[in-house]
Amino acid sequence: MQFDVFLVFFITTVVVVFTPGAAAIAVASQGAANGGKRALAGVFGIAFANALYFVLSATGIASLLVASNLVFSIIKWAGVTYLVWLGLTSLLAPSGALSVKRDGQMSSLKSLFAKGFVIEFANPKALLYFAAILPQFLNVDQPLLPQILIMGSMTFLIDLTSYTAYAFLGDRLTRGGVQNWIVSLFNKCTGGALIYAGIRMASVSTPR
Repeated sequence: MQFDVFLVFFITTVVVVFTPGAAAIAVASQGAANGGKRALAGVFGIAFANALYFVLSATGIASLLVASNLVFSIIKWAGVTYLVWLGLTSLLAPSGALSVKRDGQMSSLKSLFAKGFVIEFANPKALLYFAAILPQFLNVDQPLLPQILIMGSMTFLIDLTSYTAYAFLGDRLTRGGVQNWIVSLFNKCTGGALIYAGIRMASVSTPR
C-alpha cells in the first residue's frame, strides 16, 4: 500500500473519529458514571461495531445494505429510537443511565459493551462512511487483503484511542469533585446532545 494513500486515509479517519458524536458523548458519560477503566468496555463495543462495518464494507456487503432502503431504514430508526431513549433517560431520570454521579451502582461490563456497540452499529453514518470511503483507497491492481488488514487495524486503533480519551475525560469530570449544579447541567447537556444526534440521524438517507 502506497504511503501517501495510507496517510490520506489515516488523516481522514482521525478527523472523522475524533469529531464528537453520539458514541463520544455516550462513552464520556459511561466514564463519568462508571470510571474510565470500566468504560473501556463501552469503548471496545464501539470499536467492534466499526470493525464489523469495516469488514462488511471490505467485502462489498455494506454497499448492498446501503442500496436496500428497508434494511437501511431499520438500522437508522433503531438508532434514532435508542439515542432518543438514552437522551430522555438522562434528562428526566435522576439516576438515569447516563448520570454523572456515582452512587455505587455501576453498570456491568457486558452492559457497557452492549450500549457502546448498539449506539455505533445503529448509526447509519458509520455504515455510509465505510461503504463510501473505503473503496476509494483500495488499489485493485495490488493484493486486497494486506490493504484491508492495514486500514482495518489502523481504524481499530484510532477508535480505541479516541473513545478511550473521551471515557477518561468523563471520568476526570467526576473525580474533580464538581458541584451538583454542574453535574445536573452536564446530564442535561448530555441528554439534549443525544436527542439532537437522534434527530440528525433521522435525517440521514441512502445515497441516490
